Amino acid sequence: MPVPNVPTLFVAGLGNLPFPMTRHSVGQLVVDALANRLGIRLTSDRGGYSGQGNVLIGDTRINLTLYKSKSLMNISGPSIAKAYRQTVNSPASMIVLTDSLSHRVEALSVKLGGSANGHNGVKSIISALGGEMGFYRFRLGIGRDESDAAEYVMRQLSSHERRYWGDEGLDLVLREIEKVALKAG
Repeated sequence: MPVPNVPTLFVAGLGNLPFPMTRHSVGQLVVDALANRLGIRLTSDRGGYSGQGNVLIGDTRINLTLYKSKSLMNISGPSIAKAYRQTVNSPASMIVLTDSLSHRVEALSVKLGGSANGHNGVKSIISALGGEMGFYRFRLGIGRDESDAAEYVMRQLSSHERRYWGDEGLDLVLREIEKVALKAG
């Protein structure tokens, strides 16, 4: 239950549940790490896995909902939009965690609004929100090699990358979530 006068944020991690440790599912890996770190229990419903908690991030108290869709990433927009609408009423209170081929491995880039930049999961969300683009994208860098992009994103994350996004990278994500909460509050 949300606490009054405390910012409420909705964080959705993009990925493909059947392929949990791939570069393409790094957003869902970070949602799991957030849930673990913050003591939020994710439970299953028809559309996905979600959990809520009143948590302290840095010095900021936040009503936080974490979500990951059961739908494949490229069609996850409707389930994410439904969960978003049940939680927050402002696009600037939604954060989408997504993989990014355009950013070096282990980089975090935060952006409010803008186009999908060719990312089909983000396109699906924008479409399900009726064209709304004013939400935060936390782009989690997965780098890129010379192979086919579709093949590359479906490869397993290295053990180092998995550890990074569960520890140091998670610290970066938490600092950015606190900044969003301060703006939303």
